[in-house]
Amino acid sequence: MQIPAPFDYVRATTVEDALELLARHGPESRIIAGGHSLLPMMKLRLSRPEWLIDINDLFELDFILRDGEDLRIGALTRHTTLLESDEVHRLFPIVRDAELVIADPVVRNRGTIGGSLCQADPAEDLSTVCAVLGAIAVVRGPGGERTLSMHDFHRGPYQTAVGPDELLCEVRLPIRARSASAYEKVERRVGDWAVGAAGASVTLAEDGSIADAAVGLTALGLDHTVEEAAGLLRGKRPSEELFADAGRLAAEACDPVADQRGPVDYKRHLADELTRRVLRRACARAAGHPDQPATPTQEG
Repeated sequence: MQIPAPFDYVRATTVEDALELLARHGPESRIIAGGHSLLPMMKLRLSRPEWLIDINDLFELDFILRDGEDLRIGALTRHTTLLESDEVHRLFPIVRDAELVIADPVVRNRGTIGGSLCQADPAEDLSTVCAVLGAIAVVRGPGGERTLSMHDFHRGPYQTAVGPDELLCEVRLPIRARSASAYEKVERRVGDWAVGAAGASVTLAEDGSIADAAVGLTALGLDHTVEEAAGLLRGKRPSEELFADAGRLAAEACDPVADQRGPVDYKRHLADELTRRVLRRACARAAGHPDQPATPTQEG
């Protein structure tokens, strides 16, 4: 049995209390909420915090709130809450697409959006979702509150811009008219990390052309977004030929690594095919056509 290294434990009662505890115990302390990413790493001794600061009592960080042209989501919001929210699904269907293929009900009932983003695993689904939606991360620390784009928030695999004395408090998703989004994932078995996945968000102009777009990939060696594909899409009318060109650019831009989940050529093929699929679905949704739910794809 794998057992973590010894650590001390304390339960925070407010955001201010959590920040004070982080400052008191220093960089060897770690925040824990769901724990589904941190605890396995501790068991493998890949992470050896001296203190765990439990934030499960910080109900002030558990919310979904529309505020003007933003949808604000507290960092302690559980995956299940996101999955079951009709407002989230109506405004950002990509979130439900991704939540349906994140792990299993046990993980979704306890895991949080904040924990997923702060883990910064290259195969983690919500990082790509937030990147293509243009999300803003709200971080609090001793110096007050600051906001970061997803590009600035994620600094690399398992690295974020959140300092050792700071706390991710919420995520803000900008609401855009005539916009829609989609996410699709290939996995070895239900609930597994992605072999490859793609997400897209599109905004249509009055004439039906693509006014703005974002494309992102998961587990395929990118910083979550494919600028070349997004640039190609803007100003053009949706078509299968356009989606194919965007898929080709996504395949060329990604930098996958051969591993037990598949060779490089196979993963580039996934980048191409999944990009086409999510663009097709996102554009159909934005145009108001009936949705055809994606079916999670397992290798067979």
